[in-house]
Amino acid sequence: MVQVRVIGIALDSLQRNLVLLKPLHEESGTGLVLPVWIGTQEATSILIALEGRQAPRPLSHDLIATLFTAVGAELRRVDLTRIDEGTFFAEISLITPSGPQTIDSRPSDAIALALRADAPIWVADDVLEAAGIPAEMVDFAAESGDEARLDEFKRFLDDVDPEDFQG
Repeated sequence: MVQVRVIGIALDSLQRNLVLLKPLHEESGTGLVLPVWIGTQEATSILIALEGRQAPRPLSHDLIATLFTAVGAELRRVDLTRIDEGTFFAEISLITPSGPQTIDSRPSDAIALALRADAPIWVADDVLEAAGIPAEMVDFAAESGDEARLDEFKRFLDDVDPEDFQG
């Protein structure tokens, strides 16, 4: 397992959201970056947590983090454990009053919770090797200093309405 950090949210060429994970101690432009495709709501939740902002009303991940606290559970870590036919799998590790618990999770939810709890995020070595891309291929605003793209995404967040996410 390798500990990673979230370097940001990006869009692929088909305008699908992805979260970019990079090994904790690697410098920008070196090594591998793991792109994990996620939904729009999860991308928004992760970006809000990355920026240290609060939504006007609690998002689902805020609610879950509050529930953990209310029942005396602590989010210990999240692990991206495997990839199977392009689908990533994750686990959330909790310390609870009744002992340690491991819960199956979508990676996007696990990452959003980890950011709120300041918990470490880990990726299985074989997942990073199988799905990682060279860091120099990643063109992301926060890494490259492209403030215009970052500002555009922030404007989107400022103008987003919860009804925009209803199916």
